[in-house]
Amino acid sequence: MNEMILGTLGTISADDRPEPDCPEKEEIWRLKRINLALMRRIEQVTDSQANAYSLFQTAIQRETQVRRRTEELSDALKTLEETNRKNLAAREAADNANRSKSKFLAAASHDILQPLNAARLSLFAVQGSGLSPEGERFASAVDRALDTMEDLIGSVLEIARLDAGVLEPDIGEIALSDLCVGLATEFQPLAREKGLSLRATGSDLTGLSDAALLRRLLANLLSNAIRYTDKGGVLVGARRRGDSVRIDVVDTGHGIAADQYEKIFEEFHRGRLGPKSSTARPGLGLGLSIVKRTAAALGHRLSFRSREGRGTVFSVSMPLAPVQHRQDKPASPRVQASGIGLAYSKVLLVENEKAVTEATVALLERWSCTVRTASGISEAQTILAQEKFYPDVVIADYWLDKGQIGTDVVEAVRSTLGRNVPACVLTADYAAETEEHIQKSGCELIRKPVRPAELRALLAHMTA
Repeated sequence: MNEMILGTLGTISADDRPEPDCPEKEEIWRLKRINLALMRRIEQVTDSQANAYSLFQTAIQRETQVRRRTEELSDALKTLEETNRKNLAAREAADNANRSKSKFLAAASHDILQPLNAARLSLFAVQGSGLSPEGERFASAVDRALDTMEDLIGSVLEIARLDAGVLEPDIGEIALSDLCVGLATEFQPLAREKGLSLRATGSDLTGLSDAALLRRLLANLLSNAIRYTDKGGVLVGARRRGDSVRIDVVDTGHGIAADQYEKIFEEFHRGRLGPKSSTARPGLGLGLSIVKRTAAALGHRLSFRSREGRGTVFSVSMPLAPVQHRQDKPASPRVQASGIGLAYSKVLLVENEKAVTEATVALLERWSCTVRTASGISEAQTILAQEKFYPDVVIADYWLDKGQIGTDVVEAVRSTLGRNVPACVLTADYAAETEEHIQKSGCELIRKPVRPAELRALLAHMTA
């Protein structure tokens, strides 16, 4: 048995083994060997159990850490879900607020500009009724006051739309040479009146921007340049700058003092007019404020440099279109407001405001038009059916009563008559979707307040 134990426990040093002739010592030596072997075995087993226990403790610690991390991750996911829910709710609230702002601004534009439109049309009718010299003088004063009111209201509403973020740019390709030439042609009479030269220059570059917003931005810059220039001239043109294009409006005017660089973009800040400009209608001090906001809405870089007494250069930079191509477009014919084509024309006027209806009828009858009025689809269809009145052109306000809009009436008239009757829609709603809807309906658009000369020219063109 002892030999089996010794064999199992391995070899132990035999250096101290006694002589074979002493059995007692031999037995003691064997017992010592067995005891030593057993002690070593116990130590091995103890070490093995200690290692197992250590591994067990490590496993428990890892499990605790995993459980804690899982709980932390679960809490983080719950927090993220709650944050996402709040962000979604905030985004929906912001979208609802923007929609409310859009509706409010559309309603405000209509309600504020509608009386101004009636006053403008009524004044024009009065001016053509044979006033005395004194009456003409007073009428001219009222006309200038209406111009100022129209500019002020339009500018304030535009700033409100830009600040509310309800103007969404419709970015597309724009032939910048055509744009610059068109603006120069439009502002030529104003420049000529002050004895200034006005030129457009530039190569056939195509930029990426919103055509309507960019045109208004540049129109404000040109208006300012002419207003604050007494001699020399104004230049507008486009130049390529790497992968972008820069439009410059250059003038030889008064320049801007260094301490005014920040103030010129503030609302109602007006520059100093020169002696030749003293009789001109002063600006409202909103033009550059609108320019700055419009450039921000478009994502275009706006900059300027100026030398007092020498002139100013305002620059607007935008991306170039991916493909540059020359666009040779025939010049659009300019319709002269002769009114010859309007004589005896039949006009169906669709308007829900009594004052505007009366003023517009007086204006149209002065142009020798035969006019019938309606406030909606039902009245228009009654006129067509009972009076056998077949209009040459339809003039409709966009927002009518009972939820109807002008394009609905135009569509009903065209459906009843079975032909595409020419139509123009008048509106004080400057929203892009309103303009798009009117264009898709195949109607011309005139914004309120309506300028009689513009309306007369358009009607003459439509009835020619």
